[in-house]
Amino acid sequence: MPEGTTFESRTEAMCGFNVAGPKSREMLQRLTNASLATADFPFMASRWIELGGIRVLALRVSFTGDLGWELHCDVADQLRLWDVLVAAGAEVGAGPVGSRALMSLRIEKGYGSWSREYSPEYWPQEVGLERLCKMDKDFLNKAAVAETLGKPARERLVMLALDAAETEASNADATGGEPIFKDGQGIGRVTSGAYGYSVGMSLALGYVKDAVPGDAVEVMVLGQPHAARILDAPPFDPEGRRLRG
Repeated sequence: MPEGTTFESRTEAMCGFNVAGPKSREMLQRLTNASLATADFPFMASRWIELGGIRVLALRVSFTGDLGWELHCDVADQLRLWDVLVAAGAEVGAGPVGSRALMSLRIEKGYGSWSREYSPEYWPQEVGLERLCKMDKDFLNKAAVAETLGKPARERLVMLALDAAETEASNADATGGEPIFKDGQGIGRVTSGAYGYSVGMSLALGYVKDAVPGDAVEVMVLGQPHAARILDAPPFDPEGRRLRG
């Protein structure tokens, strides 16, 4: 660390909210003089802005897969920011959502979650994140990363669409832990699953081997086989136009 550089952990001093959805820009723009237009505030950018008179660190990211911002403020401002956001949301038909709704949305987009789809045990090429390894740059343990990237994937993270009405005995969605079969052979397991209400599909994320997009498979849900297929793209905004627009 260069001489004179200091480090301060702000983990316990700050808290945050996420505002996401097709009207999130309209909602937040009413609260700030800072431009939230894509040209001024592109995807993955961050800015310190005033929002309803409260200083926040705004990040143009969203775990829902739709347009959105993370908003981080001092702990002392949390309740005031909450009140400002709820009041502004009511004007555009928005309101608080729970973790199950977020689970459904992120699975529609094919977003993995730490400790479910992502962990130190998986290699970048197994979770589809090898593109984020910038091998043209210098960083700690680069040689180890290069060695790992040179190995063939042991299994791959995929997205599946289930026929939730495959049997009369079960129309349940997968939730995680269900085995995946192809031609009667076990090829993997589900890590997350939920019904995607905005796309009208029963969806799941999971790891498989010896299978590719388009393959027909079976997922055992509550002891019943459900026909499924491996998707080549998430059903919600596959090109990321809403997320980046």
